Amino acid sequence: MRVLIFGPPGVGKGTQAKILSEELGVPHISTGDMLRAAAAGGTDLGRKAKAIMDTGNLVPDDIMIGIVREVLASARAARGFILDGFPRTLPQAKALSRIFEDLHIREFAVVDISVDDDEIIRRLSNRLVCLKDGRIFNADTDGLAMGAPCPLCGTPLTHRDDDKEQTVRERLKVYHSTTAPVIHYYTVSGAVLSVDGTGPVDAVSRAIRLMLRDSHPT
Repeated sequence: MRVLIFGPPGVGKGTQAKILSEELGVPHISTGDMLRAAAAGGTDLGRKAKAIMDTGNLVPDDIMIGIVREVLASARAARGFILDGFPRTLPQAKALSRIFEDLHIREFAVVDISVDDDEIIRRLSNRLVCLKDGRIFNADTDGLAMGAPCPLCGTPLTHRDDDKEQTVRERLKVYHSTTAPVIHYYTVSGAVLSVDGTGPVDAVSRAIRLMLRDSHPT
């Protein structure tokens, strides 16, 4: 099973990708993981990516596409994958199509998890993070508040700058403007499975499983 998973910030995309990865027995491959692995591996592309990341700049498409190609061609992805965070733009989507063609990958699914923007803003405004280990908590469901000690290590919980309302609105604006053409690109081929992400985590994962089963019967 090969799945491309999409969703705006705060939609629970990473959580659902991890669940799918475990259930399907294929790796969850995120953009961040790919970049970190390439940098640690010391490949030519990895060294170039690391040099750029160390300056705080975004890795350009040509390097990112090369890294994606290397990962998808590796033994790790031979039995399938959940690709998370790529493609983000139409040029990246077209490049991925060329990679799939070169690797003889003909069957894949695109899962698009959607949640109303106002709900995403509410979710992220309630998100608290432990700066020591990066664990994320929800102020409502976990009964915690800004500055409260992390239940696991005692570090004061904080609210990330990029989770503040105005920043989230800008992030959503960018996501919608850059990703809408990508979703349309895949919709033309009939590959997109649209999932409502407003329900509980287990309900959303169950809906994704059912859609994948119906679209890729064994």
